[in-house]
Amino acid sequence: MTTTSQACSERASVVAELTAGPVEYRLEGDGPRTVVLFHGGHMRAGLALGEEVYADAGCSVLAPSRPGYGRTPLATGTTAAGFADATAQLCEVLGIDRLAAVVGISAGGRTALSLAARHPHLVERVILQSSVGFLPWPDRLTRLGGRAVFDGRVEAGTWAILRLLLRVAPSLGLRLLLRDLSVLPVGQVLRNLSAAERSLLICLFASMRSGRGFVADMLPVPDCAAQVTQPTLVMAARHDRSVPFTHAESLVATIPSAELVVSQADSHMIWFGPGYSRLAARIVAFLA
Repeated sequence: MTTTSQACSERASVVAELTAGPVEYRLEGDGPRTVVLFHGGHMRAGLALGEEVYADAGCSVLAPSRPGYGRTPLATGTTAAGFADATAQLCEVLGIDRLAAVVGISAGGRTALSLAARHPHLVERVILQSSVGFLPWPDRLTRLGGRAVFDGRVEAGTWAILRLLLRVAPSLGLRLLLRDLSVLPVGQVLRNLSAAERSLLICLFASMRSGRGFVADMLPVPDCAAQVTQPTLVMAARHDRSVPFTHAESLVATIPSAELVVSQADSHMIWFGPGYSRLAARIVAFLA
């Protein structure tokens, strides 16, 4: 079973013109079933993270760029509920009438939950990975800092500086970025990553952009967790600084058919470091 070995290069995506507005998406794989995957902050359809597990489970992956990211404008759907409806329409256009699962990563988790709650006929299961729930998020300091450096008017410059740092001093750049993703000392987090994992993380971070999506991600979203009736797998790490573990606990307490799987990862990035093979095996079993 593969884990995090996928290439970091941008993957081909297309834009669908829907009644809600344009939606950029990537559809990959030849599995008979499909999962929809909502990326977290700073990610778009052309970037992949931890998707091999769905191929191992016999599924294709439909990955749309959420509003404000990539070529999906902020006006498409606008809210988590609105983009959930747009995604349901995208599935209809693509001839997909049933999803093996909807996957929500980090800030994409609330959109995944909205899709499951609003379109139960479409979604069989829910998988949440390091997912933001409906507790207040982020904290005030992070919100102020995020608006300062990732606002749509300045984020291109922020990422240009980070890419330069990752190119000329990759270890320093990785330390800087991982510091906000783990409560553990960053040196410890780095020691537990293989050389290949460090290289992949550097490549992934260097490919990110925030567009207008990240600032929008920090807005509150109406809580729909109790309306999610599908079996739900909630995966989270206790050492996650970006999304506190209390979000996972709150989701499991509220979603009627939820199961908590605790990751042994050292950070928000549960696909890296110790224990991911166990999580991947659990996903394959959950989708079987």
